[in-house]
Amino acid sequence: MKNTVYNWLSFNHLNRCLLCLGNASGIPECLCHGCLNDLPWLGPACRCCALPLPQADLLCGKCLQQAPAFAQVVVPFRYGFPLDSLIPAFKYHQQLTYGRLLARLLLQAVKHHYHAHEQALPDLVIPLPLHRARQAQRGYNQALELARPIARALRLPLDRTSLIRQQPTAPQQGLDAQARRQNLRNAFACTHPDRVNGKHIALLDDVVTTGTTANEASRTLLAAGAASVSIWCVARTP
Repeated sequence: MKNTVYNWLSFNHLNRCLLCLGNASGIPECLCHGCLNDLPWLGPACRCCALPLPQADLLCGKCLQQAPAFAQVVVPFRYGFPLDSLIPAFKYHQQLTYGRLLARLLLQAVKHHYHAHEQALPDLVIPLPLHRARQAQRGYNQALELARPIARALRLPLDRTSLIRQQPTAPQQGLDAQARRQNLRNAFACTHPDRVNGKHIALLDDVVTTGTTANEASRTLLAAGAASVSIWCVARTP
């Protein structure tokens, strides 16, 4: 089945399901109902950091020991097949069409979450920033590409400049939890505290792994006066 995904990464089969190449109801970059149901939906998870758990509406041991800076993580999927092919293709190989699909899936999850929990939407959407050197190398920020259509659909302001990555940190992949924290120390800065002061903020990224990056960015926003930070992301690693 992975070969099908890799074929999709090379050829754009319009009006075909991304995974099985069947009929996708005439909607480009979409999925058939069967493949949509087969995506790695998150299931029971920590009500704060969204770490998968055997039961719903519990806190994981890490959040019980020390609450993170962010209030909650809104995420529809575990990081598994086929997202482990689609997200890297979008993130590292300029397959921006997959970003539109991922944004559509995340948008539906956000709408469902806030309706089901009777929560008000945040005041502001901020995409997790890349350092300027990495963004210049990649050519775009995948978090911003996800955030644009979501903020537009929800009619929320999108702020791409108030939070910056001021240090060119090493990639987080392969680092343990302690090394991740050290790598991100003072990595972020808030350039416009007046824009975030008193605001409930949605901080948007593609994947949450240990939550270290999300926590450090949230801590920076809270220190600048934000009322709360919720993380919105496509997938959560187990």
